Amino acid sequence: QVQLVESGGGLVQAGGSLRLSCAASGRTFTRYAMGWFRQAPGKEREFVAVINWSGSNTYYADSVKGRFTISRDNAKMTVYLQMNSLQPEDTAVYYCAAGLLRYFPSSDSRGYDYWGQGTQVTVSK
Repeated sequence: QVQLVESGGGLVQAGGSLRLSCAASGRTFTRYAMGWFRQAPGKEREFVAVINWSGSNTYYADSVKGRFTISRDNAKMTVYLQMNSLQPEDTAVYYCAAGLLRYFPSSDSRGYDYWGQGTQVTVSK
């Protein structure tokens, strides 16, 4: 099993940056692709980005492409989401997830097996 704990959320002005971290525990971290999802109030959870087990492949939602960067450090068992040029519409609870994806990339939340508790990101105008 994999346990996931997100951190790094907070309040930032539009145009600012944040870096989210997701610390994993468990012996099989490197088997998993790692994804970031987000959920805004009153909206469904949506895909943000995913990275494969080695970090060699990444995939992004169109809404964040060019602004967000996903990365991972397998030695530290941590995945990151660097978020630049943040906009109010990026306000949401951000979740990291681990999945043994049958196909890469996958933006379907049903393909992910383990989830963190989420971290709040609020972007003010």
